[in-house]
Amino acid sequence: MKRPVLGLLLGLLVIGLGTGVSARAELAGSAEVAEAAAAEMMTPAAERAAARGLNYLAARQREDGSFGSGAYRGNVAVTALVGMAFLSEGSLPNRGPHGDVTDRALQYILGQCRENGLILNPPSASRGPMYEHGFATLFLAECLGSTPRPDLREKLAAAAALIVNTQNAEGGWRYQPQKLDADISVTVCQIMALRAARNAGLHVPKETVERCIDYVRRSQNPDGGFRYMLIPGESGFARSAAGVVALYSAGIYEGPEIENGIRYLLDFVPQRGGLRQEPYYFYGHYYAVQAMWQRGGDAWLRYYPAIRDELIRRQSPDGSWPDPISPEYGTAMACLILQVPNGYLPIFER
Repeated sequence: MKRPVLGLLLGLLVIGLGTGVSARAELAGSAEVAEAAAAEMMTPAAERAAARGLNYLAARQREDGSFGSGAYRGNVAVTALVGMAFLSEGSLPNRGPHGDVTDRALQYILGQCRENGLILNPPSASRGPMYEHGFATLFLAECLGSTPRPDLREKLAAAAALIVNTQNAEGGWRYQPQKLDADISVTVCQIMALRAARNAGLHVPKETVERCIDYVRRSQNPDGGFRYMLIPGESGFARSAAGVVALYSAGIYEGPEIENGIRYLLDFVPQRGGLRQEPYYFYGHYYAVQAMWQRGGDAWLRYYPAIRDELIRRQSPDGSWPDPISPEYGTAMACLILQVPNGYLPIFER
């Protein structure tokens, strides 16, 4: 499918979270210009790297439509992220270069939806089922409107409702679908899923979003980074990138939280000739690329070419990117990062 047609189709899904119609209208023209310029940053080398990664993933899909290996075999978060990597290429369920792969991934995720709304494959569940649920919900929301599957909206609505109903008193979420404690990482995963669901036309209570953003704001340290929980703690790259994205997703585009957060993240721009080994490397840069894309300007121009070129250098001969979770996870995340300039995923829209 040609980019203009696909962009129009996916664009119809986007309803900004936390911004009014007039604000979106004012941003539309500049966003289109920025996206056109960003597309030029997707170099032939980056396109080849992403294509090799996607071909690697397509060959790793299991008969049931799932992805993942080792302890993460059939993990719904890994499968969802792989599915999103194919959406970022321009493949929709049963349409596009890998339409069949994308459709089978969607079918697998739908098959893991429980009656209470939780999306989980217990044999491959990590210690944090809400991570898996959040990414799976995000993938379902990104697919809504691109496939006639009659059960998609119903299961997406149930998944989003579970997130809303398990928000704790602090305004966040943690590993289990229960109103207990919260941490910034799981919380951002849930608010991004809710943003995608709202973008797709589902109702998300305003108070849920407001309480979540209050939690995120209170998690920011004076250095601009974000701590893991509300108790005193140090800042970290991955969770700080996620925190900034959460603020942008709520329609907070300027102010001290954004300025300090971006300044903190810019200290982690990959450097040529060096290979900094941050914990949660792919997770961190997955959110950082979104933060810098939302920021635009010099921050984007500094960050994207640096991470693009580093990922190209790190790619294995078979087209994958290794990661302790699984090569499918690392490869999906790398492809998502590389393909942000494509502008296909609604969740990446400005």
